[in-house]
Amino acid sequence: MKPKSKVLIIAGSDSSGGAGIQADIKTVTSLGSYAMTAITAVTAQNTTGVNSIVGISPKEIFNQITFTCKDIKPNAIKIGMLHSPGVINAVISALNKIKISRVVLDPVMIAKGGAKLINDSAIHILKTKMIQKVFLITPNIPEAEVLTNTKIKNSKDMIKAAHILLNLGAKNVLIKGGHLKHKDMKDILVNKKIIKIFQNKKILTKNTHGTGCTLSSAIATFLSCGKLLNKSCELGIKYVNEAIGSSLNIGKGHGPINHLNSITIKKKYK
Repeated sequence: MKPKSKVLIIAGSDSSGGAGIQADIKTVTSLGSYAMTAITAVTAQNTTGVNSIVGISPKEIFNQITFTCKDIKPNAIKIGMLHSPGVINAVISALNKIKISRVVLDPVMIAKGGAKLINDSAIHILKTKMIQKVFLITPNIPEAEVLTNTKIKNSKDMIKAAHILLNLGAKNVLIKGGHLKHKDMKDILVNKKIIKIFQNKKILTKNTHGTGCTLSSAIATFLSCGKLLNKSCELGIKYVNEAIGSSLNIGKGHGPINHLNSITIKKKYK
């Protein structure tokens, strides 16, 4: 099997492998595409929480992105953890230089265990500069609340928050509804033309580490293969739900989902 497309991932590393750049590479690869990376930070973490975060210099992040794309041009880009104003500005400068239209931003702010992964000044630049540069932004409920200064308690609130993000310059917004205490899971895609609700039965499990990273990478991968936004979101959500539903149980805390769920190994290696 040859890769169907090329995806550049700009994100932080998760030493436990469940989220961050590791989850992104697994997702892109398992969906049949070629993954490249620009690492923004190195974290020491496991399923119970984050122990430490070491940021990569903005200059080096810029170099990773531009030098990689000079040789291998991606069909799409996924952006995850951007922890400081300098990092965000470096990524914006790199995006201006390489000019890729299909860019998916997962505004990672808080780890599953509760650790804050981004400072307040970085959040301000994310709102005022970054979201205008991307094709799709994929916040969860807490992230959407921070970005819009609103409280989200239901689907109407999700749509209202999405419109605030559109007014801030976002082109397309997918707000993920997993944090709402409902039996059904609603993810809502909003732009100036449509409101599309993706409704699925919520899977009750503590093993959801890396779901946001995985979903944004899956959507970026489907976009990189030429699929339309609506279909890319639908297929990305399906991939994540199946990965959660396969009941992987690794670690003592919030365990990872099963990125290999989509793969069937046909070849025998001797």
